[in-house]
Amino acid sequence: MKQFLLSSIIFLPLILAAVVLILPAKNQAAQRILALLGSLWILIASLYIWITSDTQSGIYLHELAPWFSIELSSLGTLKFDYFILADGLNLPLLLLTGISLTAGALASWKVREKSKAYFALYLLLAASIAGCFLSMDFLLFFLFFEFMLLPMYFLVGIWGGPRRSYASIKFFLYTLFGSLLILIVMVAMYGNVVDLDASASKIGLSERQSNIEYINEGIASGNILKRDLVFSNHFVSLHTTFNEQSTQVLAGGMLDGSIENTFMGRPLRYWAFLLLLIGFLIKLPAVPFHTWLPDAHVEASTPISVVLAAILLKIGGYGLLRIVYPAFPDAALHYAWWVGLLGVIAIIYGAMNALAQKDLKKLVAYSSISHMGFVLLGLASFTSEGLNGAYYQLFSHGLISAMLFVVAGVIYDRTHDRMIQNYAGLATIMPKFAVLASVAFFASLGLPGFSGFIAEIMVLLGAFHSDSVNSLIPIWMAIVAALGLILAAAYCLWTLQRMFFGQVFLRKEIWRLEMVDLSSREMLILVPLAVLTLVFGIFPSLLLSVTEGAIEPLIQQVFDNAAMFNAKLGRQ
Repeated sequence: MKQFLLSSIIFLPLILAAVVLILPAKNQAAQRILALLGSLWILIASLYIWITSDTQSGIYLHELAPWFSIELSSLGTLKFDYFILADGLNLPLLLLTGISLTAGALASWKVREKSKAYFALYLLLAASIAGCFLSMDFLLFFLFFEFMLLPMYFLVGIWGGPRRSYASIKFFLYTLFGSLLILIVMVAMYGNVVDLDASASKIGLSERQSNIEYINEGIASGNILKRDLVFSNHFVSLHTTFNEQSTQVLAGGMLDGSIENTFMGRPLRYWAFLLLLIGFLIKLPAVPFHTWLPDAHVEASTPISVVLAAILLKIGGYGLLRIVYPAFPDAALHYAWWVGLLGVIAIIYGAMNALAQKDLKKLVAYSSISHMGFVLLGLASFTSEGLNGAYYQLFSHGLISAMLFVVAGVIYDRTHDRMIQNYAGLATIMPKFAVLASVAFFASLGLPGFSGFIAEIMVLLGAFHSDSVNSLIPIWMAIVAALGLILAAAYCLWTLQRMFFGQVFLRKEIWRLEMVDLSSREMLILVPLAVLTLVFGIFPSLLLSVTEGAIEPLIQQVFDNAAMFNAKLGRQ
């Protein structure tokens, strides 16, 4: 039953998108249902894998098949595989993808204008996101990473607000620039990792000779030519034990950290790390690469803001964990202080901007920048608490930000106005809405009992311990980051008090007729998200038991490989 389950997560939404395009334009009910079914399938399939798989190996499920290869004469053969895999590093985010897309599909229920194109693009976006998380071949990952740009560009640019063209173009250009940086490193990395099985078969090596040491010695002596080798770029060859004997690093290449290749006086590996880092920081986004996010959120419709905040931002953090840190561990440790500093700046800068906002949606957007700062701080600490907390923040923020943008959407659907000062006392006329909005804001500020508290306290613990454990980031960063919790409480509580409590005030009296409490559909979106923030806040082991099998080996390998590389090169 599981043989093609991962492929179905990617291709079923694509098939449903094709069906939507075939359907008559007037059949909007069927279009909505198909979009919901495609999103639900990602949720159900990922939950099924989570529940039924044996976690001891760290690998839940995988599919591997040859895709195509390119002969490059003296550079050898580049082999590309259709390689998808579910493990502790991507399965929680795949589950979050299903949850958020389902919430977004329900939030899209009232889309009427060009609905056929909307739901087809929505399903294409769903498939691209799932493919991005599941891909284990660099080219396959990059293709899905790029495919996400197209549907998101149109979903913001066509169904967005008054300045949607500006916001969509800005989003597209920023992300395209980040993709270009990633592409440069991807191209440079090809020709570094040898596929031992394919190479041995091609040049007729015996089982005894089929090892990277023999091949490196053969190349050095001239007995083996590089053009006779087959190369691949699987992520798992960078940091897991999956099929570890079939792919190995060729001596003298970029990934061979024992060789000092320099450019402008700096190791080439460090340059590659910085390019990848910036590429994924744009997606996260981190200050100063964040300016596209508030514009995109303000102009995007509610369901697209939900998907953007809950899932697309997480690909930046996921890329750092899956690709950047395993491939360049020495550079990751070398630049940890600067990554931590960017995290602290994002925490304070995002919170201060959120505190100054009058537009509810822009407030939530800047709060996302602040919360992603905790991800960077946790990653920079390179402690078990810090990295697990950073991952927990990725998951937790997906749930909380989805709730907050739905809250903003509920108000906007009724009045077409998001200005905080135009509302007061909403708890009196919309009590159900007030309760769920309070849950969302309390979860966002990190109140104990909610998932946000677990994530932020783990990141801060990791940041405090880092100074004594590995001396990567100083204690003052943790102290300054803790001030972000106070600022978060300030803008969340101020917004709650201003909009929901006190005497009822609506800027336009005609709005009173529109301000009815939550519909059953809106309850169906908000209640499960609220329950999940509580469940993962009370039972953090539900997530940590899955991620620790991937995070702990990653930390160990980063330190081991970095120490080995630095020792061979005589670095401190």
